[in-house]
Amino acid sequence: MTALLVIIYIAFISLGLPDSILGSAWPVIRSELSAPVSLVGYLAMTISAGTVVSSLFSSRVVSRFGTAKVTIVSVFMTAAALLGFGLARHAAFLFLLAIPLGLGAGSVDAALNNFVALHYKSMHMNWLHCFWGVGATAGPMIMSFFLASGRGWRPGYGVIAALQFMLVAALWASRGLWRGKDVAPESPGSSGGALSNREALRLPNVKLALVSFVCFSITEWTTGLWSSTYLVGVEGMAPAVAARWTAAFYGGITLGRLLSGFLTMRFTNEALIRGGQLVCAAGAILIMLPLPAGISALGFVLIGFGTAPIFPAMLHETPRRFGKGVSGAIMGLQMAVAYTGGTLGSPLFGALASATSLRLLPYYLLAVVLVMLAASELLARRLAGSAQPA
Repeated sequence: MTALLVIIYIAFISLGLPDSILGSAWPVIRSELSAPVSLVGYLAMTISAGTVVSSLFSSRVVSRFGTAKVTIVSVFMTAAALLGFGLARHAAFLFLLAIPLGLGAGSVDAALNNFVALHYKSMHMNWLHCFWGVGATAGPMIMSFFLASGRGWRPGYGVIAALQFMLVAALWASRGLWRGKDVAPESPGSSGGALSNREALRLPNVKLALVSFVCFSITEWTTGLWSSTYLVGVEGMAPAVAARWTAAFYGGITLGRLLSGFLTMRFTNEALIRGGQLVCAAGAILIMLPLPAGISALGFVLIGFGTAPIFPAMLHETPRRFGKGVSGAIMGLQMAVAYTGGTLGSPLFGALASATSLRLLPYYLLAVVLVMLAASELLARRLAGSAQPA
């Protein structure tokens, strides 16, 4: 299982690579393709919609074809879509390519997370999400290199697509390691069947938890997508420099998740969630203050560092909050609304920015973080005063 775990770690790096490059390259892409600034939000929405759909159907597909085949095909779809991005000559083609990019990303994400949860210790889940941050940090750095060298954004997409194709080859070569490892879907509940999404949604306090997941995704995805555009349009930074700050945002997520793995030994999940949300709020306030551009840009790094422990901690709290018997169904709901929040939150800001100004970004982020904090604190108080299952 060690060799297979190494492959999965590499796969999580690959998952992060395409998640961060669109926002860092968009100021140059939209100029070359004569696209409006708000279009990137709708592109991200298309990608995320495909991710939501493929995530919802992932368990059925995996049960039929197996994790190895689903992962190989999904990464191939992602690689082909990224190659197409680098060759596109019109913004309309980006929307067509966004469909396989989203479908591939959602399938491999859900399949690998489920596989790791079934076969490896919980610490590996933390480190794997940290490795996703490595990929998400490397993506803008690769793009920044090509932008700074004057070769443009297309070679950046080409290099990242080539790395994805290399992963496809590694997954194909290791397919024998996956044999016999797939496990049947979760056992039926007491009613004789798996808990439906509608039944899970009716359970006490589930809706409050979902609010937190929606707000988290809006915070992380909107920051990653719009930070570079904000720094170029508001702070007057060069696109290559702004792309490096976007990389620093994802670097904050990576470092934060690495450290949060150790912090779980001393602090509860609730404490990590609360602390991360307060750090995010501090980052948004730093951006909105009238400070030099380099200081304001540190606010994006703070937001990245703050978001790091929130998502893994909220996922890990699910069995304690609602009971192990229903955690599987609720976990699926949480992932679905998290993707939906990221899908809708970024274009919503794009529409608001088009109607007002890009300067709205830190105020938008602060408002979302405060809603997340309020929902989390209310949920914690309700659970503390009720007889929830351990």
